[in-house]
Formats: sequence, C-alpha cells, structure tokens
Amino acid sequence: MTLFTAALTFSGSDWLLPASVILVVAGLILFWSYRASAPGPLRWVCLSLKAAGLIGLALCLLEPHWTGQRARPGANLFALMADNSQSLQIRDRGETRSRGEILQEVIDPSRTDWQATLSDNFELRRYHFDGRVQPTSDFSGLTFDGRSSSLGFALKNVSERFQGRPIAGIMMLTDGNSTDLRGQLPDLSGLPPVYPVLVGRSDRVRDLAIRQVQVSQSAFEDAPVSIQADVSAVGYNGRPVVARLIDRAGRVVQEQTMDARADGEIMAFRFQLKPDEPGLSFYQVSVAVREAQGEVAADEATLVNNQRVLAVNRNKGPYRVLYVSGRPNWEFKYLNRAIMEDREIELVSLIRVAKREPRFDFRGRSGESSNPLFRGFGNQSAEDIERYDQPVLVRLNTRDELELSSGYPRTPEDLYNYHAIIVDDLEAEFFAPDQALLTQKFVSERGGGFMMLSGMESFQEGGYHRTPVGDMLPVYLDRTADPYPSGMVHWQLDREGWLQPWARIRDNEADERARQEEIPSFGVINRVRGIKPGASVIATARDVDGTDLPALVVQRFGRGRTAGLTIGDIWRWGMQSVEAREDMDKAWRQWVRWLVADVPERVDLTIEPVEGDANGAVVVQARVRDPRFLPLDDASVMMEIEPVVIGSSGTDTGALRLQAEPSLSESGLYELTFVPRLTGGYKASAVVTNAVGAEVGRAEAGWSTDLAAEEFHSLAPNLPLMEEIARRTGGEVIDISRLNAFVRDLPSRNVPVMETWSYPIWHTPAVLLFAFACLLAEWGLRRWKGLP
Repeated sequence: MTLFTAALTFSGSDWLLPASVILVVAGLILFWSYRASAPGPLRWVCLSLKAAGLIGLALCLLEPHWTGQRARPGANLFALMADNSQSLQIRDRGETRSRGEILQEVIDPSRTDWQATLSDNFELRRYHFDGRVQPTSDFSGLTFDGRSSSLGFALKNVSERFQGRPIAGIMMLTDGNSTDLRGQLPDLSGLPPVYPVLVGRSDRVRDLAIRQVQVSQSAFEDAPVSIQADVSAVGYNGRPVVARLIDRAGRVVQEQTMDARADGEIMAFRFQLKPDEPGLSFYQVSVAVREAQGEVAADEATLVNNQRVLAVNRNKGPYRVLYVSGRPNWEFKYLNRAIMEDREIELVSLIRVAKREPRFDFRGRSGESSNPLFRGFGNQSAEDIERYDQPVLVRLNTRDELELSSGYPRTPEDLYNYHAIIVDDLEAEFFAPDQALLTQKFVSERGGGFMMLSGMESFQEGGYHRTPVGDMLPVYLDRTADPYPSGMVHWQLDREGWLQPWARIRDNEADERARQEEIPSFGVINRVRGIKPGASVIATARDVDGTDLPALVVQRFGRGRTAGLTIGDIWRWGMQSVEAREDMDKAWRQWVRWLVADVPERVDLTIEPVEGDANGAVVVQARVRDPRFLPLDDASVMMEIEPVVIGSSGTDTGALRLQAEPSLSESGLYELTFVPRLTGGYKASAVVTNAVGAEVGRAEAGWSTDLAAEEFHSLAPNLPLMEEIARRTGGEVIDISRLNAFVRDLPSRNVPVMETWSYPIWHTPAVLLFAFACLLAEWGLRRWKGLP
C-alpha cells in the first residue's frame, strides 16, 4: 500500500509574471542598497532576511496550497479481527498476564483510542474468530476458549463477505498460530492489505505437551492394547515427568515416570493393558511435571495440551468359529477346552465319527431302502431312516437343533453366520464342489478366516491340491520327493513370528526364547514344498538335520485371511506340565483370535475425519450387508452420538439421535457428518433396520478429537507466516507499540475510495508572520549593529 504525501500547488498562476517582476526589482534594489551598508557577512545575513520576507509576501500573490489524497471518511470498510482461540491463554515467560489479557487491554476503548480514530475515517467492522468467524460490536464476547485458530478460513470468509465492496484492509490481532494452514499459505487472491498485529513474545516458554498418541491392538491375550504417548518438554530438562493412564471412571490404570530431556526432544511413554470389558473403551493420557515435594509445577505456559482422550475399540463377540474334523482326536479336546475360557469365542463343532459307506441295494420289498433285517422295528419312514451312504456327524455347541443338521453348510446364509472355519484332518472329498467353492468365497468375499490343521488327511495327503480350498491355503500342495522329515521336529518362531504379538506367549524376548526351549518335540507334520508369494512364515519346525520346515504359515486371501498349521500333534505340548498346558491353551486362543480379527459384520461402523476441516468434523459411516453379505440399499440407519467425559459414569451426557443418509458413491453405505462441540471422546452407535422394520444389526465405534494438539503445536508467535501474508497482500506487520501511529497514518494510504484535499497557505497567519518576522529580524539586526 502506498503512503501519499502532500504536494505544493499554486492556484494564482496569473500573478506569476507580476510577482516575478516585483521580486527581480526588489532584489536589485536590495543588492544595490546593501553593497556597502554593512561589513562582511552581516550584510549578506540582512540581505537574506529581507529577501525571504519579500519572497513570502510575493508568493501569497500566487495563492499556494497544500494538496493531497486521503481516504474518504466513511466510504471504505475496514475489518478488525481478534483471535479467540485457546492459544491466547498462554502466558509468556516473564509475563504476569496472558496473551489474551494483553489483547483485551489493546482493544479496550477505555484505555486506547485507536479504534475511535479508525471509526472516524472508515466504516469499521469487528469480528472475533477461532474455528468460526463471528461479528461483534465491542469484543465483549472474547473468552479465548476456541478450539482452533482458522486463520486461512477467517481471511477467506471476510474476503467473501465484502466481495465487490470497498475494503481498505484487514487488521488481525493474533499470535499467528494457525490450525488450518499447516505450513501452507492460504489463497490470498482478492484480499485487501492484511495488517497482522502479533500478540506474544518469541521467547521460549516452559511447556509440557502430548504431541501424539498411538493405539495398536493385537490378539496377544495378556496385553492386547498398546498405547504410546509422545511427550515433549521445553524448559524442564532433567525434571521428572509423570504420565498417567486414566480410565473412563477416573481411576488411574497405569503410571510411569521419566526425566525430561533436552528442549523439544520426544519422550515415549508406553502402556500395555487388557481392558476389563470387551467393546468400546475410553482412556485419558495425562502428563505433568513433578516438583521435589511431589506437587505439580505451576510455571507451565498452558495445561490444555497436557492430556489426551483416546478410544479403544475391541469389538466384542460372540465370534463364532466352525470347527470341522474328519475324526475325534486329541487336538479337538485341547482346542475346545482352551476356547471355552474365552468369553468372546464360540466354537461350533462338526465332527465325523463314521465315514459314508458305498451305496448298497437291499433286495427287499418294493420301495424299501433300509436293511430288511430291521423291518418292523421303530419308525421306518424314509425321512427317519439313516442312509448308509451318508457320514455320521456329531454336532457340538450349536445354537439350536436346526444348526448344521444337514451337515456342512451349503448356502451363504448358513455359512456366513460364522467368522472363521477350522478344518482338521479332513479330506477334500468331504466337501461337495459347491461347498468347496462356497468356503473359498467365505474367505475371499465375506472376509472370514480359514485355518487348516495337520493330520493324515490334511494338505497334500487330503487331496486338496487344485481344489478351491487348497487354492487359498498359503502353501503349495504338490507332493515333494521326501514328504516326511526324519525324526522329531522342534517348534520355533520365525522372524515374522517375533514381530506378531499373537504368535508369542511371553511379553519379552528372553522369556519367550526360554519358553520355546521347553516346548517338546513333535512327531506329526505335513511337509509342503514351499510357501506362496505374499505368505508369511510365523513358525518353523526344525528337524534333526537342521532343516527348517514351515510349521505355521499365514496370508491374506481376498478380504479374509488363511493359515496352515502343518504340525499335527500340538497336544503333546499340553501333556508336559500344568504350565505348559496353560501356555498351549493361550496359544490356541491367540491363534483363533487372530483368525476372527477384522472379520466384517453385517453392520460395520467406521469414523473418517473430514480432510482439512479445522473444527474436527468427522463422517460416521455405516456399511450394511444382507445375509449373503451383499450391500443392503433399502435400510434405515439411526445413529446415536454421545460425548464421553472421563471421570463420569457416562449415563447422562446429552446423546444426539440422527438419521444417516445413503451414500451416492457406494452401495450399502450410509453416512452422517458430525462436528463435535467439545474436545474429548465420542461414542457412535448405529441401529439398522430393513425395509420391513426388522432389525438387521447394531454396531458402535468411538473416536476422540483434540484440536488443542494442533492449536498448541507451537507456542511462539508465528511471525514468518504473518510477514509472508502481509507482504503478499501489500500490508505489513504492526507492532503493538506503534498501533496508534499506524492508525493515524492509515487514511493517507491508498484505499479503494479516495478524496483530494487542499489547504491554502497564502492567507494563513503563519505566512504573514513569517514575512513580518524576516523583515523585523532584518530591521532589528541593523539597529543592533548601528547600521542605517
């Protein structure tokens, strides 16, 4: 913006020639009269004084004016914007007042008059902003509790409000810390000059902050949830920092202490826990600096960034696993007993106790299909006669008498009710072609888990090569030259197994290695040629020759996952001791938990943040499927969103009931956009009904929003960002100390609506006094020196 200065103009141009003649004649007369009237320099001083007085009087004939341009009063708009975000609560080092208190003093009209000066020349519009932009009349609504500082949004909003109208500029009173720019400049096109007024000092302040919190979950039974909190400390080098994990009821679950490191260096606090209840849980991580007396340090710049709420969603069951075996065996005994200790897993078993026999034609009466030796005993109707060409199956732990009554499922509606399938010592011919293909679709399309255990009729020995079931296994099933190892084999985790918590039993490497040394050797193994591309070897079986054979191999297959366990006498492990049996049971539970993890339900609820939104908006998405797990489009999805407060029972927290709308981009997807009003955790629950009003399913999900994490990412005022915005818009950064001077000069700068002003000099008392002063000075000097 250009600063205009006044210019000297003459309106009496007709008097230019007479005035020039008068000055020339007067000059000659003065020169003639002073040529010998005074000695030395005194003569020239008197001559100059009288000449100056005569020139001043002669210039009055030309009517001189001071002229220039200025903003027309009231014709231009000017926006005054004050930051209302939480970062203004920071107290800089050495300050007794917070940044917000300093800002309130600057804009208080009873203490300063620069706003009145602005109002005299511009149509002043006042706003305060955080995540939103709100008009105000006197800034009385400043509370400095805004969860974000949307500088880019605020500038764009004001620009759109006054589009096409004369706006002279935008003054922003802020610390410059933006939550929506993320290091990028906003779109500055169409903006008037921006004048940032930075509040706060660039000195480093003492602060303890949680930078980020990461939550990871696994099938590790003892501590399935791992939480890592990255904490930075400034100004507390060597001081003890205490981190606490607090549950929803306000109880301290775990606590850790670590000495603060160099300024800005990250301290990683790690918590491992097993929530008391499955499903959705909320926790809070809080950090504090401890004094020697055990009190919390009171010199911290802000406490807002010292805590973070997080959501842990361990989807609760029941997870239903279908176990199919070709014969009763020891493996099922120990597997079933291990799973019985898991409240979230239901093991439904289908065990064959007798194979089907070849069809035999009894030559009895016409239409009789049963053995004539049993004629006359019991009900001999066709529906109740046991066919000799069908296997004898035993069902265990079924929901009702109809489940699995016809054997292995043949329809998606029946098979897709399960989350995983375990096949044990069962030949491929047991599955009809449609059943084998359905099993493959159960994994690839439905997203279920599949695991094959070892045995006489498993893998290659079971004839699974080039079958739909064999194709999805993670190992190759074509026969090798030496299918069996020589002697016993010993179990040990492979490199990938060490990285998977669900494959370990102990929580540290030393104990896990010691545990593996105590595992007995195994004698039954199905040898495979190798693993398929993309598969991972979790454990190996080392034979007496030192050869490592794949023992436990896993891979992704379509939407689901498959696993192959080639050792067939895992039960030996549990026969060693009570402790070994407990370890084996735990291993089985973790393996099954891995199988059912991430298996989709008929209703799945996910939370997706809205990219680039500074207010923490999220999209709650519900994916709904029919019994065949195809997208369901004619459903009704009612959602309930409830804020979670740590330290409360959560029974009355103001839940909202909202209707989700079908997505236009994906079939079976229903969406709801939600903007949280409070920082903390939120729980979303969905109830889905079909077209006739019958309930399809329920689901819940949780998330947390913490806009303070971005708001307090940097505590020092962001001067470089403000300087760049001001430079690109033609403005400048204004220091608070020269705010009054800037406001007085502002009308002289280039604005959309200007007016020309003119100030006459020729008839002002100053010009006449100047001429008389020069003449009187010349006369007095001559009298003083005794000159004529």
